[in-house]
Amino acid sequence: MSTLAIIPARLAASRLPRKPLRLLAGVPLVVRVWQRVVALDVADRCLIATDSDEVQRAALDAGAECMLTRADHPSGTDRVAEVVSHAEYARFDVVLNVQGDEPFVSAAALRGAVGCVADGHFELGTAASHASVAILDSPHIVKVVCADDGRALYFSRAGIPALRDGGDLALLDAEIRQHIGVYAYTPEALRRWVSLPEHPLERIERLEQLRPLAAGMSMGVATVGKAPPGGIDTEEDLLRANENWTHLSADMT
Repeated sequence: MSTLAIIPARLAASRLPRKPLRLLAGVPLVVRVWQRVVALDVADRCLIATDSDEVQRAALDAGAECMLTRADHPSGTDRVAEVVSHAEYARFDVVLNVQGDEPFVSAAALRGAVGCVADGHFELGTAASHASVAILDSPHIVKVVCADDGRALYFSRAGIPALRDGGDLALLDAEIRQHIGVYAYTPEALRRWVSLPEHPLERIERLEQLRPLAAGMSMGVATVGKAPPGGIDTEEDLLRANENWTHLSADMT
């Protein structure tokens, strides 16, 4: 099945100003993400979607394909949907959304998300990794619980699943999964997602993937062995990524 990878990139960011253009090892961050996706060879075509002329120029200067989109999109998913609405891109069987601040995303996570959709079992796909109880107390790490067939049951910033007093810690350890924020969709599922109204659970948790889940859409979760270091959201994240660029870029294969 043919796969289109899209990297949505919004220039305005409150926590890390001008994030897509900030330099990671001397190259704009969004270009580093594009380079990563292209190098992993998980898609037949890869492009950057942005609302900024500056980001578009940086992308084109680096040799990346780039589309200038509307500036009023409330989410990266909506930006991806605009791209897919163009006839040139509507022919792809699977659409892969890779966040523009994830330069260390792994091939396993991307292939896993695509596989959930490509095999026909799910309308949507994403990825997660097994994790330790240490993540349960962090609202910055999104957790997911899954059905036996790999379907996502719920995503939360809270500690799920929660262990009651006297519960079996070994059982808990086996069920803790850290969500990895990549998404795959059929074009039809993507159109339905963005047509749905914002859901109260989405607003409560600030997790847009709860919108299709609440509407009954099926989202498969590929469990992969290792979570990436995480996205670059702050000055500290960017500093750490630059300090560890050689090691991290080689490690996440």
